[in-house]
Amino acid sequence: MWTTKTFLKKRKGSVLKIVREHYLRDDIWCGSDICTICAHQNEELVLEKNPQPKNKKFPFPHYIVLDTCVVLNQINVLEEDALCNVIVVQTVLEEVKHRSSSVYKRLLDIVGNPNRKFYVFVNEHHKDTYVEREPGEKVNDRNDRAIRVSVAWYESHLMSSQADRRKRDRVKVILLTDDVDSKQKAENEGLHVATISDYVRNVEDCPGLEDRLSQHNTTYELQAGGREPLFPAHFTPSQIHQGIKSGKLLQGSFLASRENFLEGQVNVEGQDKMILVQGRVGLNRAVDGDIVAVKLLPEEEWSVPSHMVLQDEGDDSEDVLEEENAILKSKDERVAKLPTGHIVGIIRRKWRQYCGILQKNPIEGSVRHIFVPAERKVPKVRIETQQADILSSQRIIVTIDSWPRNSRYPLGHFVRALGTIGDKDTENEVLLLEHDVPHSKFSEAVLSCLPKLPWVITEKDVQSRVDLRHVDICSVDPPGCTDIDDALHCKELENGNYDVGVHIADVSHFIRPGTAIDKEAALRATTVYLVDKRIDMVPELLSSNLCSLRGNEERFAFSCIWELTSEAEIVSTRFCKSIIRSRQAMTYEEAQIKIDDLTQNDTLSKSLRGLNSLAKILKKRRIENGALVLASPEIRFQVDSETQDPIEVEAKKLRETNSMVEEFMLLANIYVAIKILEDFPECAMLRRHPKLPVSNFEPFIKAGRNLGFEINSESGKALALSLDNAVRPDNAYFNTMLRILATRCMMQAVYFASGMVQRDEFFHYGLAAPVYTHFTSPIRRYADVIVHRLLAVSIGADVTYPDLLDKRKSHSLCHNLNYRNRMAQYAGRASVALHTHLFFRGKVQDEQGYVLCVRKNALQILIPKYGLEGTLYVSPHKGAKQNVTFVYSEEKQTQKCGDVIFRPFDPVTVQLSLDRSNVQHEKIVLKLVHPQIPGFSVPSLSSVKRKESDENLQEEMEISEVSVSPPIEKISTKKQKVK
Repeated sequence: MWTTKTFLKKRKGSVLKIVREHYLRDDIWCGSDICTICAHQNEELVLEKNPQPKNKKFPFPHYIVLDTCVVLNQINVLEEDALCNVIVVQTVLEEVKHRSSSVYKRLLDIVGNPNRKFYVFVNEHHKDTYVEREPGEKVNDRNDRAIRVSVAWYESHLMSSQADRRKRDRVKVILLTDDVDSKQKAENEGLHVATISDYVRNVEDCPGLEDRLSQHNTTYELQAGGREPLFPAHFTPSQIHQGIKSGKLLQGSFLASRENFLEGQVNVEGQDKMILVQGRVGLNRAVDGDIVAVKLLPEEEWSVPSHMVLQDEGDDSEDVLEEENAILKSKDERVAKLPTGHIVGIIRRKWRQYCGILQKNPIEGSVRHIFVPAERKVPKVRIETQQADILSSQRIIVTIDSWPRNSRYPLGHFVRALGTIGDKDTENEVLLLEHDVPHSKFSEAVLSCLPKLPWVITEKDVQSRVDLRHVDICSVDPPGCTDIDDALHCKELENGNYDVGVHIADVSHFIRPGTAIDKEAALRATTVYLVDKRIDMVPELLSSNLCSLRGNEERFAFSCIWELTSEAEIVSTRFCKSIIRSRQAMTYEEAQIKIDDLTQNDTLSKSLRGLNSLAKILKKRRIENGALVLASPEIRFQVDSETQDPIEVEAKKLRETNSMVEEFMLLANIYVAIKILEDFPECAMLRRHPKLPVSNFEPFIKAGRNLGFEINSESGKALALSLDNAVRPDNAYFNTMLRILATRCMMQAVYFASGMVQRDEFFHYGLAAPVYTHFTSPIRRYADVIVHRLLAVSIGADVTYPDLLDKRKSHSLCHNLNYRNRMAQYAGRASVALHTHLFFRGKVQDEQGYVLCVRKNALQILIPKYGLEGTLYVSPHKGAKQNVTFVYSEEKQTQKCGDVIFRPFDPVTVQLSLDRSNVQHEKIVLKLVHPQIPGFSVPSLSSVKRKESDENLQEEMEISEVSVSPPIEKISTKKQKVK
């Protein structure tokens, strides 16, 4: 059976007739074990014959039918085991798929779990449940009607199979919907119907289920009585559309400040400078990552970023910020002000699930509490839970549902608990979730793509590749490295030149386009290195075995081979798929010993000396061309082999061999970039490093000028020379700190598709390279896999496929690669911060530090030994007293207290300890030891209480003397190579 529809559509003067057919059937099963009518297969009997009633409001056996909004908004409730025997009609499944791919995947996971008893009923093709859309009927109204028709059909269909049952034992069907109109119509049609919240609140023997209810429809009632809304109303979608179209509004991505919760910036595509937004009214309920509409203020109202560090919400924080802004706006016109605006609407929310801790309401018996996210850039969230006593010692996950105008914080709901606060496994899980790092086990579909063991190289493989097993190749990596993706060789030729090769693991041989393992690697995008573990991009069989270029084992490689003169001038370049056998997998230290010990004259020692000699020339030439040598504080933890707890920390040692490997990886990446761009000008995957406007360097330039050094940022070469000349004999660490600050001024390097960016934007500023790509680490970077595929097609070693040559799909892929790469870096830094806390448990010690930045109310202190940065507040918080006064000079960037002056880069001695008094939030505390300032002691605010009138909720806020931000660079036993 089928239904047909005919449409007439005018097209270029002619009439086009369109006929659509919709096939209907009468043999679609209902899925119930009760049914005696449908010709079920055994595996289709999903819904139980005797479902046990577990609901006080519906104390009779029943099945549940969900509408679309319930699935979309309450997926966290559905994932709990409490709800079983659920019918998901096709109408709902298709709507969910269209509106949220993530919820759709989670729903399919539930349906696929046989213990949950979720049955998909194909109502859209059943002759008795398919409904035509009526003239003038909205699509949503038609779909709601289709769901109600399915509920009515199930009631009638099952009733005929239950004639022999007592009335109270007959299975009924209940529709769960939060749509007021649909609920009313269902009641009028005589159906059993309830809201999801009403149903959940009556579920028996399932404590905590109510906590998972989304608050998206909750009306937040202000109990302070008659107070005006805290935020302006958002513009409507039509107002935003018209405003953007007319140019009165701008669209961009909101980036919240990590140091000042009352400040952020909006990144508008095509604008040279970000738009500054300040204060609660300016931010107007935007959350980090949201796509927003912003209205630019008149130029006379533009401002500059605050010099305050505001990481907690004291009562006076808004007043302090407004007072400071008034001062900044009245300053001399020479002060460079930023475009400033107010956020007037939200175009698209980027809310996700957030990890953090529960801050209990001090009012006994209250169910309303505050959730404090681990990420400083995310606002606190109001949630309702009856499990506060249990959850207050747990790391939990919360999602935001809404943010009413009259609520200081957004409203959300509890999702699940992760484990005890402070437990290392729990904290590792938090940082992986918080940085959106995919870390689940590889699926069976992915594992099925792996080659079967034992894996051997066949004669056919040898014939299709260049056999380089006779070449003396070796690898040089950090100690303990198992994912060895590169190796080198250097051999002197008869003409006095050198044959030099970079050999990269041929991962693309094992990961074919479109397979499950390829899709998973593309999603993960990068291997994530934590201090005590590694989250692989590809399964371990590949990453640590078949693709790893281990010593004395035959492996497939992709080789880039040059003939170089003794002055490192390139005579020729060739690329080939090869077979190699590395003679030895060495650490940087082992390779350095071979180079330095002139008594060793074996082939590998000579090869390493040749590579090292050429690398020095290459590096010198690169720096002369304007490449930057920047810095970051890097340390390495020594961990206990059994507990994996940190037992010692040491600064990372860099040897000549580190630079040697880096130079040849850079060289290979540059020459591969040239090759693939030449052959694929529209779809080559490259990597660029944008140059920032000179204005971005202004704070950095000012800091150097105050100390007598002129920093020139007009070009990379000028900046490099300025940094080389900025040396202070009395402070050996001064130049390193300058380079650290220079690093912070830079934008991140990003992947891009060549056809989507203008040619003059290809330049890699940090490396001073016209074109650049990533080719040398395909085990741990998916971008390198794509580059391998492009290069293989370029040299005729493989065939292409449509997506590889589609610049728009490559552009979309680059977005994910850039995001995952950024999150991986942040996760690594968070791992270092976690292990720093673990290391300092039970320790108190004095350490050398340096003033990195001077703020109006604080000094930011860098502790090189531990790679951490702390904020030492010099101004008392409200309610606290201080016996000394600090005077801040914005022009000189100093803090003065009596005869003691603190300037950027000044050495200080601080005492480090771990404050564990607050079980919910351990903190590293810094206390000033030298220079001594009698009477200076910023009191801990554990005894300073403040009150909030909002919702009559009294909150006791704790702020430690110092809040420690994540280290600047990732520090662990990860493989550190080219960035």
